[in-house]
Amino acid sequence: MEYVEIFDTTLRDGEQVPGCKLDSKTKLIIAEQLDFLGIDILEAGFPISSPGDFNAVNEISKIIKNATVCGLTRAVKKDIDVAAEALKNAKKPRIHTGIGTSESHMKFKFKATKSQIIERAVAAVSHAKKHVEDVEFYAEDAGRTKNEFLAQVCEEVIKAGATVLNIPDTTGYCLPEEYGYKIKFLKENVKGIDKAKISCHCHNDLGLATSNSIAGIQNGARQIECTINGIGERAGNTSLEEVVMIMRQHPKLGLDTKVKSEMLYGISKLVSESMGMPVQPNKAIVGANAFAHSSGIHQDGVIKRRETYEIIDPKDVGVDKSSIILTARSGRAALAYRARNVGFELDKLELDKVYKEFLKVADIKKEVRDEDIPKIIKSSNI
Repeated sequence: MEYVEIFDTTLRDGEQVPGCKLDSKTKLIIAEQLDFLGIDILEAGFPISSPGDFNAVNEISKIIKNATVCGLTRAVKKDIDVAAEALKNAKKPRIHTGIGTSESHMKFKFKATKSQIIERAVAAVSHAKKHVEDVEFYAEDAGRTKNEFLAQVCEEVIKAGATVLNIPDTTGYCLPEEYGYKIKFLKENVKGIDKAKISCHCHNDLGLATSNSIAGIQNGARQIECTINGIGERAGNTSLEEVVMIMRQHPKLGLDTKVKSEMLYGISKLVSESMGMPVQPNKAIVGANAFAHSSGIHQDGVIKRRETYEIIDPKDVGVDKSSIILTARSGRAALAYRARNVGFELDKLELDKVYKEFLKVADIKKEVRDEDIPKIIKSSNI
């Protein structure tokens, strides 16, 4: 079994969502919980962006006991110096620096040639290396960068001392097979690639962030950059809880993480409430409906054997149990199950009578709750 490192960027990329700015105290609470969760790297912020971000990175560095603490920079000397200062109290500091490498970024954002981009990338890594041993280089918009040039950039920054190569699908454009092939190409064509770890950083603009990250690790990447609940810029980032549970549910991959999955639901709620970002009910793993069943056929199957319709034990992600939701689509098995839970044991004839009354109520109400069941039983005159 090989381990894939989890690089959590909830407090950096996740906080770039409009309206999700956190105060320093809340950041510290979330950071500590992420460390308990078992992530490997915590990207605490972008220190030069504001005094508040600098202070947050500085304070987080003091309290994190296990994870590497990372600060983001541009390929700018002052950015790197400020990040190094913010990280000075970290047990395991990492500077995350880089530059755009796609034709679009070079032509319109930087107005620079390929050789100038490589020169700036190497200079940034070399300067960061003067401050810390652990330097991650990001090739922004790598998803739309030609593989041959990307390999050239990666080779040069490895020579300069980069320990991790971040290959971001910044715009969420890649298909999984394209992104997976990109990682494979780098593994096979970059000299010295064994000296650095390849990292996946995928965005969800086409709903493919998780799929692309999994394709990446299947092709040799050994770090995934992700956020709790998949929050992040625009349509969001790779969802931490999804990639963790995909690896755990598919042991044939031969890959796993050190994340304590039973904490996932709790930390999802913490992040959602702190940022004011509700989790969509049908969100995989941590959504309110992830382990809820309202169709009669599904309910009957789950009551008989949970695994009939659930591939994950709710307890494995911190959810107490599956939910059998009573609606007009529910059958007799679900009604009997819920009635039993509130103290009513119904035989077949009684159940038939109660079920008729139940359907009358269920057609009016969206959901029949525990407190409705005694009234329904009473009105059925059994």
